[in-house]
Amino acid sequence: MGDCQGAIADYTKAIEISPQFALAYTNRGLAKDGLGDQQGSIADYTKAIEINPQYARAYYNRGNAKSDLKDYQGAIADYTKAIEISPQFALAYTNRGVAKYDLEDYQGAIVDHAKAIEISPQFALAFANRGDSKRRLGNEKDACTDYKKSASLGYQGAAQWLNSAGGAWCRNMR
Repeated sequence: MGDCQGAIADYTKAIEISPQFALAYTNRGLAKDGLGDQQGSIADYTKAIEINPQYARAYYNRGNAKSDLKDYQGAIADYTKAIEISPQFALAYTNRGVAKYDLEDYQGAIVDHAKAIEISPQFALAFANRGDSKRRLGNEKDACTDYKKSASLGYQGAAQWLNSAGGAWCRNMR
């Protein structure tokens, strides 16, 4: 990320000029997050939500910060609110799926990643994430299909894994 300290200073000035400027709080929160200040970013996202309770991106960003702090239940609640406001928010579905995965709710994660893929069929990372959950449930064949699809859509993480020793089982699966 660029000059986070400078961005924080600039957004703070914007907030001083216009205290109801929700986007300034959200962007300052992103800058704080870039510096590893998740608590500060959560406070800014919360303020943006107080100003505009229908601000899906603020809920999403707050969910990301909570996930970074391993507050997966809190993250899921925020991603869910972002989805309620913006039902086509594919990133919110996939990040909620990751939080569910972290809580070992693999079936719930699969449902969320599938919804993200339904919304955005070229979402390579959602295929990889869904594959991880399927593999955790012992469904290696379908997991492998998802990993290969993810790589074919350009996700380098999946492609590198498939070409590694760890991915040999999948690479050789028909």
